[in-house]
Amino acid sequence: MIPEEIIETPVSLNMSPYSGAWTKEQAAHLLRRTMFGATYQQIQSCVTDGMNASVTNLLSVPVINPPLTTSANEGISAFNTTWVNSVYPSGDTLPTENARVYSLASWTMEKINKEGFSIAEKMCLFWHNHFAAEATFDSRATYNYHNLIRTHALGNFKQLIKEITVDPCILFFLNGVSNQSFSPNENYARELLELYTIGKGPLISTGDYTNYKEQDVSAGSKILTGWTVDGMKSTTLTSPFAVFNPAYHDISNKTLSSHFNNTVVSDGGDIEYQNYIDIIFQQPEVAHFICRKIYRYFVNYDLTTDVETNVIPILAQTLIDNNYSILSVMQQLLTSEHFYDISLKGTIIKNPCELLFSMLNTSQSSPNYDLATNYEMYLNIYSFSGNLGQSYLSPPNVGGWTSYYQLPSYSRLWINSTYLKQRFDVGAYVSLYTGIQVNGNYFKINALQLLNGLSNPASAQSVINDLCLVFFPKAIDTLTKTTLKTIMLNGLPDFEWSDQYIAYSNDTSNSSLSNPIKTRIETVLYRIFQMPEFQTI
Repeated sequence: MIPEEIIETPVSLNMSPYSGAWTKEQAAHLLRRTMFGATYQQIQSCVTDGMNASVTNLLSVPVINPPLTTSANEGISAFNTTWVNSVYPSGDTLPTENARVYSLASWTMEKINKEGFSIAEKMCLFWHNHFAAEATFDSRATYNYHNLIRTHALGNFKQLIKEITVDPCILFFLNGVSNQSFSPNENYARELLELYTIGKGPLISTGDYTNYKEQDVSAGSKILTGWTVDGMKSTTLTSPFAVFNPAYHDISNKTLSSHFNNTVVSDGGDIEYQNYIDIIFQQPEVAHFICRKIYRYFVNYDLTTDVETNVIPILAQTLIDNNYSILSVMQQLLTSEHFYDISLKGTIIKNPCELLFSMLNTSQSSPNYDLATNYEMYLNIYSFSGNLGQSYLSPPNVGGWTSYYQLPSYSRLWINSTYLKQRFDVGAYVSLYTGIQVNGNYFKINALQLLNGLSNPASAQSVINDLCLVFFPKAIDTLTKTTLKTIMLNGLPDFEWSDQYIAYSNDTSNSSLSNPIKTRIETVLYRIFQMPEFQTI
């Protein structure tokens, strides 16, 4: 017999506005998919504010500070100032670049750890996977690429494509700087169609895909000729920038295939690439293509016939009707009946960043030492994520991380015999053991802060219920909850927990009262982090 508390009625599988009950379960699902780790208080506030207001609040991109200098090896920028608009030293630039790479890596982890009530960091990772560029040899260009993604995270998709096309980081990554009229390079022209805008579709015949032909790749490479980059690792220029050189641009007429109505693109100089992108975006399949990627990232990897028929076309039409505003699609998706379907909960396995920060952010745990120590702790977290298969600044290939496109496994690729053990080890490391150690300082989950933020910390059963709410995407059966409570209480009756917590809350500075409570919470967190339910969102 199925326990009563885990019986839920599926909602309608359609894109009409969600009209069902708005409880902590629905709010937690929304925040689990749009943030890296929501606190109990954020979930409760989401319930109080209601779905529409909460989604509106989530769909914001707060301004954040750029990465800072923390190492004397940086050599140019002063400690605790940003290097993103600094020059490079004459002579050996390697120490400076290494210091900036480490700073950038720490910054990427810090901004996730301090995401606030916003979808911004989830969107930034989505776009980083979509435009999967590796870090360049000039960290200023790498930062500018990530800042561009953040600026347009919920903005106009067409404008983002136009700006990313001449972004110095992308120009180097996909050989745009060597794409010249006398020696066209097709790398970016191919990815612009295949990965960034319209997708291949099934092969029709040799060189002819459903949505474009090799002819379009060839023509596109000529359209995109003439762009170079100036200022990389410059000792005088404070930032790299794209430069159009007419002498390297193909001025001939370029004829596109029948997929683009045999349109002829004439010489347009430095705006010719924009004219070409406008032509690509005249095809409705562009909207379908990006909406499928959004769906797989935020909802479910399984694009069933029903989803292809009833969900993707509606999202795509919304995107077209709103001039390719990503915000409009996200607003519709996150307030739809379909998004809250019970069958979609727990269907996505957490990527390494989601795994790590679902532990840290949910417990409001951030390093709180001096700047250099904090950055080194974040650098350790960056290494953890890399060891689990996701180095934020270094996607494995131009298609991004395989878990977002590799049939049929998708997010299950984050789990294998090697990664699974490491995921368990990290959970133990930040909950039960010492955590990250830097210069005699320690960083791990703040168990007491997590506990104190729950609905009724003095009630053992309430504590377990709340922990299950924030850490598990689906309802947990009574037996599992009883097991977790037994682990937390270490065999003691419930009233002993109440007495101990009340004594601690009356004298929080007394370690003889706080440590036993802290240890019991850490022990149950360790068990939670080993459970299969925790591995999903």
